[in-house]
Amino acid sequence: MSRIIATAAIRGAHACVARAEKMLSETEERHGRDKAIGFEATAYALPVTLALLGKRVMRLGDLDEVLQEIRRWLPPIPDSDIWLPYLGGALDAGAATLIAHETVEALKPLNGHDLVYDYWLGPTADGILREQGIKLVDGRMPGFAACVGALPDDETAERLARDLQEKNILVFMGSNTNGETMAGQLHRRGVDMNWETFLVPYGPDTSSIIHALGFACRAAMTFGGLHPGGLKEARDILMYNKRRVFAFVLALGDVDDEKYATAAGAINFGFPVIADTDIPQILPTGICTYEHVVSNVPYKEMPSRAIEVRGLKITSLDIPIPVRHGPAFEGERVRKEDLAIEFGSKYTRAYEYLKSRRMDEVEDERIRVIGPEIGDVKEAAQLPLAIFVEVAGRKMQVDFESILERHIHSFLSEPMGVMHLGQRDTVWLRISKKARDAGFRIEHLGVMLLHKLKNDFPAIVDKVQVTLFTNKEDVDQLYDEAVAAYRRRDERMGAMTDESVDVFYSCALCQSYAPNHVCIITPQRLGLCGAYNWLDGKAAHEINPHGGNQPVAKKELLDPVKGKWKGINEFLEVATNGQFQSFSAYSMIDDPMTSCGCFECVACVLPGTGGIMVVDREYRGNTPVGMNFSSLAEITGGGQQTPGFVGIGTLYVLSKKFITGDGGLPRLVWTTTNIKQRLGEKLRQRCAEMGLPDLFDKIADETVCTDLEPLIEHLAAVNHPALGMGEMI
Repeated sequence: MSRIIATAAIRGAHACVARAEKMLSETEERHGRDKAIGFEATAYALPVTLALLGKRVMRLGDLDEVLQEIRRWLPPIPDSDIWLPYLGGALDAGAATLIAHETVEALKPLNGHDLVYDYWLGPTADGILREQGIKLVDGRMPGFAACVGALPDDETAERLARDLQEKNILVFMGSNTNGETMAGQLHRRGVDMNWETFLVPYGPDTSSIIHALGFACRAAMTFGGLHPGGLKEARDILMYNKRRVFAFVLALGDVDDEKYATAAGAINFGFPVIADTDIPQILPTGICTYEHVVSNVPYKEMPSRAIEVRGLKITSLDIPIPVRHGPAFEGERVRKEDLAIEFGSKYTRAYEYLKSRRMDEVEDERIRVIGPEIGDVKEAAQLPLAIFVEVAGRKMQVDFESILERHIHSFLSEPMGVMHLGQRDTVWLRISKKARDAGFRIEHLGVMLLHKLKNDFPAIVDKVQVTLFTNKEDVDQLYDEAVAAYRRRDERMGAMTDESVDVFYSCALCQSYAPNHVCIITPQRLGLCGAYNWLDGKAAHEINPHGGNQPVAKKELLDPVKGKWKGINEFLEVATNGQFQSFSAYSMIDDPMTSCGCFECVACVLPGTGGIMVVDREYRGNTPVGMNFSSLAEITGGGQQTPGFVGIGTLYVLSKKFITGDGGLPRLVWTTTNIKQRLGEKLRQRCAEMGLPDLFDKIADETVCTDLEPLIEHLAAVNHPALGMGEMI
């Protein structure tokens, strides 16, 4: 290893650890050793410390032992004339630096320094990690970049951010260069920064970049099911990150000792460093997959060079529209002051309707705008819109119409400067002035749909034509046909039962992160992430017969009550690498389905109530079982099969098969207001169908209580049916 890098990293590590020790001592004097400490909304305490040391830091006094331990990791600061041809000392110093950084970040709030302010987002909550998890596992977010420092000017900063967004790279920003930050530069350019736009500003200090490493550690523990402990467990977490979490560091601007030390810490994870300055390079492979440090890389080449060094494989689709596009732009909002034209919402009728045709009925690649174009109306005009997509394919099926139609939302959210919200006949679409001035037209919505449908569904879509109606007469005329199609599809899906099909579908997308997990999707039980139903699995298999969604023959019925089939169990044993041999579709007690980490909700048995609770990942409060969502998820996720705990998609609660092997919906005694509001009238209807019209109102939520004893009292007061059903375990 370069003498300069090793010496600087070790020197920087000594300074970082000393700063953490001084800050801890001052904080203990002020608050005492028993003061609680930690990052909000995470069950993983201080995640990097937990991963590398196996120690769960809950109070200030716990940090004394932690800092004593990492000080022992620090090698002496070498004489500048000594050559160090090895990584060991610098890597140890780097690991110590990361824990020192995490200590400093955790101590900041206790010393009056907010972690969340202005545009800085601070530490990542477990719920956000799980929400983003589906993007990690399905490839929409193939890797992440930790950007440390700032660019020479605001325009260059935006160009680098846009280049990374266009490649769907999640961008973490921290640290500064002479007081300037990349996030500050983007803020001045009016760039949206949040999780939905893949641009996440952590904080202006170098220590804030630790939250990116915390994200990586929790990915290993959340999705990979790895448990922290000793040196072996720490190594497993580091190796998991090297093999499965494709991250890299972009060192922007001058690199001081603290940044060298931080970079050495990142290299422990297999994350290489790409620098714009002339710092010494470390080109041999070893800890990282390829080179460790590559320097003097021009800004315009940084994303592609980093992707190459990290070993990432990214395929991009070149669509002939005049603006950038990709999933990273889905979260951007077009605000009123930047509005060129809008459709739908409360202003006009706007909807999308996809219909399958015979091959001879579709004129491939025909795109028409019938009605005013963007240049024909005044600025900020409000027009009606009907997006009518006609597709044909030799393997196209009517059942696939709703699946393709559902993707219109994500496809039309990808162009930069286009905001698309809602689906079916609840569409709200805006085009910005910037997009219009770049040459974007209503016609380009059709261009986007044409290329995405053909690229993403090549096995079932051979021909596409798109008509965009923007005049009221045509929009109104087509509307009744579209609504009738929506109704037919809903009735078709509603009529499907687990008994009416011979095969279920697996979903192994999450196995890139959770190697022993597999979802079994049935007509009456969607995937636990909430994003895939039985028809999605069927369509995905048609598109890619060798992909993550495979048909699984049910074969002999072994248990009709709990939902066990011979064919499903045989498949499960192979798909989970022999870890599990049995699965119950309708029970969360007897061989429940494994859970990865991106489930929408956790269902959990509540002792003493005869029932269960269901908690969504957005809920941050406490629950009657004494744990918040993050703690529940730690027990449930990582590819585990935990009796009494199971990850589910929210809509599964409405299914007629919802835990029927354990008593069904009458077992639900507590849930969150988020879930009650989302399911709303449909949950009331489901209760009424079961002959329990007042059950909805008997189900408690956090506004009623968050402790077990008051919950039991509430259930007795309202005569909840679960109390008479007996204990589940």
